[in-house]
Amino acid sequence: MKRYRLLLVTLMCAFVCGPLLAQSVQPKIIDGHVHYNGDPAFLQKLLAKLDSVDGMAFLLVPPSDMDTAVPVIHAHPNRLIGFANIDMDSTHALEQIDLAHEAGFRGLGELEYVAHNFDDPVYFPIYKRAEKYRMILLFHTGIVNREHPNVPTNVSISRMQVMRLDLIARMFPKITVIGAHMGNPDYAWAAEIGRWNPNVYFDLSGSSLIKKQNDYTFFKSIFWWSGVVSPHTPQSSHSAFEKLVFGSDVFGGDLPEFDRELKHYHEMLDACGVPRQAQEYIFSGTLWHILQQQKEATASN
Repeated sequence: MKRYRLLLVTLMCAFVCGPLLAQSVQPKIIDGHVHYNGDPAFLQKLLAKLDSVDGMAFLLVPPSDMDTAVPVIHAHPNRLIGFANIDMDSTHALEQIDLAHEAGFRGLGELEYVAHNFDDPVYFPIYKRAEKYRMILLFHTGIVNREHPNVPTNVSISRMQVMRLDLIARMFPKITVIGAHMGNPDYAWAAEIGRWNPNVYFDLSGSSLIKKQNDYTFFKSIFWWSGVVSPHTPQSSHSAFEKLVFGSDVFGGDLPEFDRELKHYHEMLDACGVPRQAQEYIFSGTLWHILQQQKEATASN
């Protein structure tokens, strides 16, 4: 924790002493879900990929890898947005949020492997602090991997069910909530929660677009309310599919997953007849708008 604090204090000085040339023009792609694997060489490959597609990525950084990630994020604000991958059950969680905010991080995540349900009041101080900074919160939702089956682990997908996001979104309306993996396999619940909560979005990274690749039009039944006029659904002129944002879930340095996930997204959206304008929001516009709103809100505080 001491090392983490010293690193971020140093970075804070860099932010003050050296003005950042932050991105002022919307990129073509914003990947809201990229894990940093601790290898600086990966960051250079990621930057090259983002340059090639005019892209930006939310880089999810655990405290142990701050020393190599933070200087690169600082040097490339037009390509990388820092997210602090905090341990929600740590006694230092609030302090880590403060330090991450002061260092220019815009969000928290991927939040996962919790000891209590996501919507347990024990975590409300974390959400309240994040709301103070208008942070974006990326939650793991749905099925989760099990890398070491022979090792007992206190991990339960029930604590990370997508339904847990509903209370959080309602109690803390000034934070933006992104549910990674769209609750796989609880897609219907995820969509309905997104339908009524304007501050909730989802990515479809992971296995969902693999197992559904022979039935992509399935998602038309999930995002069903486009153009529907009814007192039983919020009025909106937007496509229901705009509750999606792009996320690749690149982890372990597997950068080719970016291209694979991008391909699956395009194929699914085209199969469902999602209009081009809506696709532009999904791949960039929505997250860009959220980032601009966040910047304006924090500047006025």
